[in-house]
Amino acid sequence: MADTAARADHLSKVYGDAATRVVALDDVSVSLDRGRFTAIMGPSGSGKSTLMHCLAGLDGATSGAVYIGDTDLTRLKDKELTRLRRDQVGFIFQAFNLLPTLTALENITLPMDIAGRRPDQKWLDTVIDTIGLRDRLGHRPSELSGGQQQRVACARALASQPQVIFADEPTGNLDSRAGSQVLGFLRDSVRDLGQTVVMVTHDANAASYADRVVFLGDGRIVDDMADPTADLVFDRMRRLDAAGGAA
Repeated sequence: MADTAARADHLSKVYGDAATRVVALDDVSVSLDRGRFTAIMGPSGSGKSTLMHCLAGLDGATSGAVYIGDTDLTRLKDKELTRLRRDQVGFIFQAFNLLPTLTALENITLPMDIAGRRPDQKWLDTVIDTIGLRDRLGHRPSELSGGQQQRVACARALASQPQVIFADEPTGNLDSRAGSQVLGFLRDSVRDLGQTVVMVTHDANAASYADRVVFLGDGRIVDDMADPTADLVFDRMRRLDAAGGAA
């Protein structure tokens, strides 16, 4: 599927067995379009983070298949999966995960340095200019604000030109102004740079930056919204919470 960055086919994820058995994902099928910003939402325990972790190759499937591009992750050996995550997937997490002894620029290029790859300088310059922190590249994380640190983490995910970037609550540790800057950067990276972003969030305002919102409840997809607004997303989440995550 040329226009699909990632997809799940009849994906199920079960933890434990017998009395401790928990079905985190129940026969989920979803395609995430290339060059689009998709948000994944749902009540606590709905399976949204599990879905992202399976799509990103951070967690294995109990049954079904997961694809990045045309590659079925469920058929890869450990080394092949590690290589795919390194080369084709970008990650942005709530905790920034920057190395304190490295400068902003060194943190941005770190994954490529580990892989022994030289960055594409033209692309790297484009990413740096997009995050708007060129004058801060020589600073270490402790010398940057929370919003600046998260933008560095976003740039690190973008710098290797992955097929898809997965962001897990990327604004969870930020105030509203810094959060808006990061969300604006992610949206611009999709619209201006052609990146694909998949974001897990509980925040209706954050979801409104996306092109599409996929809603989960009890491990299943229960709704799919295009061109979301904060009010529409908030209303759908309110109804999901009231129904205890049921469709």
